[in-house]
Amino acid sequence: MRVLFTTPEMDDFVQVGGLAAVSAALPRALRGICDIRVILPGYRDVLAKLTSLEVVAVVPATAGLPRCVLGKSAAVDGLPVYVVICPQLYDRPGNPYGDEQRRDWPDNDIRFARFASVAAQLAAGTLDPAWQADLVHCNDWQSALVPSYLAWNGSNIPTILTIHNLAYQGLFDPATAGRIGAPEGAFAIHDMEFYGKASFLKSGLVHATHLTTVSSTYAREITTAEHGCGLDGVLRSRSDARELTGILNGIDESWDPRSCRALTSPFASGEWDARDANAEHVRREFGLALSRGPLFSLVARLVHQKGVDLVLAAANTIVQSGGQIIVTGQGEPKFEKALQEAQRRDPENIAALIRFDDGEARRIFAGSDFTLMPSRFEPCGLSQMYAQRFGSLPIGRQTGGLSETIIDGKTGFLFCEPSRSSFLGGILRALVTFKRKPRLNEMREQAMAQDFGWRRSAANYTALYTKLAA
Repeated sequence: MRVLFTTPEMDDFVQVGGLAAVSAALPRALRGICDIRVILPGYRDVLAKLTSLEVVAVVPATAGLPRCVLGKSAAVDGLPVYVVICPQLYDRPGNPYGDEQRRDWPDNDIRFARFASVAAQLAAGTLDPAWQADLVHCNDWQSALVPSYLAWNGSNIPTILTIHNLAYQGLFDPATAGRIGAPEGAFAIHDMEFYGKASFLKSGLVHATHLTTVSSTYAREITTAEHGCGLDGVLRSRSDARELTGILNGIDESWDPRSCRALTSPFASGEWDARDANAEHVRREFGLALSRGPLFSLVARLVHQKGVDLVLAAANTIVQSGGQIIVTGQGEPKFEKALQEAQRRDPENIAALIRFDDGEARRIFAGSDFTLMPSRFEPCGLSQMYAQRFGSLPIGRQTGGLSETIIDGKTGFLFCEPSRSSFLGGILRALVTFKRKPRLNEMREQAMAQDFGWRRSAANYTALYTKLAA
């Protein structure tokens, strides 16, 4: 089976969020059962990391989409990778979606429509004479137009669209429909029109053969008005037709505290002295006072969804109870400033790193006692899986993937409402547990024994691929 995996980011080359980790791990987990190839935009960082590149096709301009080149290369382990090369669209500073001030690029509609249209042509066999797809797996709004372009062009290649976060929909001015070469009538309620905007995600939800999302709980939640972001009607229709499936994400094998090269003191379950050495190192590394109290961490995008305001509201309680807090991530300026101000007021107990570095994150998971995840919604979440593998007990809201991967009172703590009082209930339970070292270590052992590998998820995707391709 030939599968084209379309994604706007991939850990090997460029990372903004959890999609990059999934896009690096899932295709590799599926390589044994299908000829899977990845396609992504040719950002500056992507082209810089490719050691060789073969030009497969030159794609002419159409409508408002500029001329581009399709190149073929491979990741370091040989995984085939196609890139859409168009310097005027992708050779820019900043991240894949915005500039260095994290403002969205104003031509993101053209950037990702060009990417999706090339992916659709590659899948249909019109660009690479040696390869075409039996199935296309798309991810989030940035590649959601692949099913649309295939449908608009009369192709019957089956497509899967995975929703990693419904809140990001790719909304643009109505004139976008003409600029991206959509057929007349596409800007309509049965396709891409969404409350007067052109929605890339909605068009993909309509045209994809099957929809998946990243946990069974989130698959149910997004069919409700509370979590459906205005698309719950479309999603209920697809769910009622059994065309919406929740498949939990996994994490790759590098998240093993026994062999992780980022740690100063690798450790196994039960080796708590070695784990304590990581805590001491993290405190020194980030300027916290040495302490025997609990260390709490927040490793996340600093946005409203992640409950950063709830962490700020709980900070005094944590510190007054003898705890310390390390935060790392980037996001909304108001949260970045508030966290930096909290650090300025109490630098011995609060560290706020307005950046993301994979090695730092691993050391924080390995050194912290508890990982804070008060998300208002969480499609799947990876931090709670990373935390448990490294013996940090997550404190998470009972929503989405958190409710499926945290066993309350055994591998972490769940709380019900996205409120300060409910969140503090989880924190207070953690503080009580911290004082009972045998109980704390028992929970750590159970958390570290959890299996979050890709094997089960890959098997579910394999079954779905086989069903749709048939």
